[in-house]
Amino acid sequence: MTAPVLYAICCAAPPALHASKLVQKARTRSWDVCLIATPTAARWLQNDLPVLESISGHPVRSQYKLPGEPDVLPPPDALLVAPATFNTLNKWALGISDTLALGLITEAVGKRLPIVALPYLNAAQAAHPAFPRNVALLREAGVTVLLSDDGHVPHQPQQGDVNAFPWDVALDTVSDKLQSHGQLP
Repeated sequence: MTAPVLYAICCAAPPALHASKLVQKARTRSWDVCLIATPTAARWLQNDLPVLESISGHPVRSQYKLPGEPDVLPPPDALLVAPATFNTLNKWALGISDTLALGLITEAVGKRLPIVALPYLNAAQAAHPAFPRNVALLREAGVTVLLSDDGHVPHQPQQGDVNAFPWDVALDTVSDKLQSHGQLP
């Protein structure tokens, strides 16, 4: 059995600055990890890209490839969107795919791939009336959204604790989903 391919989609929230933790933790589980960043997250990670590419073994992608260009990444077995921002979750639920990251996760829903989202947002954003509806819509589509007791508890504005971001909870959930799809022993 070959190593499952995990697409780790990082959005522009403070935990993205620690994407190397995510890649290293997934690699210790013997997964082939491909990091995809939203355009803003890619800008934040610009100085870390060589290290991220080295530890993942793949280029970090943030832009669509040109038509006819070969894809440099293997196809995913599962996707983890972490940190998932308020913006990305809302756009995703509406089917908007104006970035590579959104294009991959909107398509993954239709392909019925295992998808886990670990949000990072504040309580004021979570209180917006569109947010709970869109989280429910993603869950109805088969996406596991780790929010509140299951994952990230929205913090007060300007008071997030990046060090408490539950990477392991997200990776454990991906493991469970891969196992239920017969992709892990």
